[in-house]
Amino acid sequence: MGVTKIDLHRKDREFHAAYALDNAEGVKLLLADYQKFVSRKRCGDYAAVEVLIDIHKAIELAGLTDRQRQAIELVYFGELTQAEAGKRMGIAQKNVNETLDRSAEKIADIYYYWAGHGEGYAIRGTN
Repeated sequence: MGVTKIDLHRKDREFHAAYALDNAEGVKLLLADYQKFVSRKRCGDYAAVEVLIDIHKAIELAGLTDRQRQAIELVYFGELTQAEAGKRMGIAQKNVNETLDRSAEKIADIYYYWAGHGEGYAIRGTN
């Protein structure tokens, strides 16, 4: 009778490979998948709950301006296009994009800090 091995860290490795959260591009990928994590949470996926808690905590700690927070809420949480968000915010789509870029950089700084202090996140190329 063979022994079945269970890889307890597979999900963590897949998450770190998909989202390099110590840089703005990785944060934007995570934010773009926000609704996917909400759906997984509804299905009882505890790892998705942790991701959602962490992204909200990182947003809270990142020192975002009201406009940066609003852009994230409209585009990523509210699923509006950048153009639609710009209309609601009274700014051009280009400005929404720039606002989201700056926001992602600030959020990435939080994940980078967490990675360097053993909070469960890896820096690119490390685990």
